[in-house]
Amino acid sequence: MIELLLLLVGFVALVFGADKLVDGASSLAARIGIPNIVIGLTIVSLGTSAPELVVNLFASANANTEMVLGNVLGSNIFNVLGILGICAMIKPLVVKRNTTWIEIPLSFLAGVAVLVLANDVVLDGAPSNMITRSEGIILLLFLSIFLVYNLMLAKKGMIGEKVETHRYTYLMASFFVIAGLAGLVIGGRLIVTNAVILAQSFGLSERIIGLTIVSIGTSLPELATSIIAVRKNNVDIAIGNVVGSNIFNIFLVLGASTIINPVQVNPNSMFDMVLNIVAGALLFLFIFTGKGNQLVRWEGIGLFLLYVGYMCLLVLQA
Repeated sequence: MIELLLLLVGFVALVFGADKLVDGASSLAARIGIPNIVIGLTIVSLGTSAPELVVNLFASANANTEMVLGNVLGSNIFNVLGILGICAMIKPLVVKRNTTWIEIPLSFLAGVAVLVLANDVVLDGAPSNMITRSEGIILLLFLSIFLVYNLMLAKKGMIGEKVETHRYTYLMASFFVIAGLAGLVIGGRLIVTNAVILAQSFGLSERIIGLTIVSIGTSLPELATSIIAVRKNNVDIAIGNVVGSNIFNIFLVLGASTIINPVQVNPNSMFDMVLNIVAGALLFLFIFTGKGNQLVRWEGIGLFLLYVGYMCLLVLQA
């Protein structure tokens, strides 16, 4: 019970830290004259992936590499099947042209890239599957291309969402940045330490813990942001937020984690990688099954039921 309570405290600290870090950093950036759209594409976008990043950095440093890969894949699967499924059930999601033809396919290809990088046994005849440091650097290079693409869209005026920034004083903004970083560090440490203890206590693998409790917990900011956006009728922001987060999770979170410690790939993780690709393919196909590039309610129900089935399968494996 103590470990479970500490795990919950870790999630609260993690979400609080990410929120305050974004508020403080955005306020500081606005005060020194950084354009609003750049703040949205960098600070805010990175902030939504901060929980996954911090947890994975701690897990990688502790050599809990199964949790590293499980958290990334679990978060991406939950984002598409769980979050978008729930949001589409609330209200049909209209998808922008750039999201349809560039970002969703890029998210799909990122999933394919992970599957290719992790298949050393099949492709190279290696004794085991591993995502190495050099491959992590390649993922980070792809992240830089994605950031440049977003900045080019912003320059052309094709990204128009305005990010609301708080007008804190320099002192208050700096305090929130420090408090946010502290929350992320404390929360990330608590989550990794206690998730490993719980896994060992219940005889579960780090992969299962990463795919379930840890990945859902670290995706809470995306879930909250997307549901709020849908309820405010900003449905395009909801789907853009999820797709962007999936791209950051693979290129940034997995890339940075493998640089700290190469990721040894559990053979069972191949199924998770395939499901991640299937989820991306379903999202792309569902957009064209209705009219007007929408993800409608029955499709959202289908995605969510697929996620529930996946969770049931993981429970049976455990």
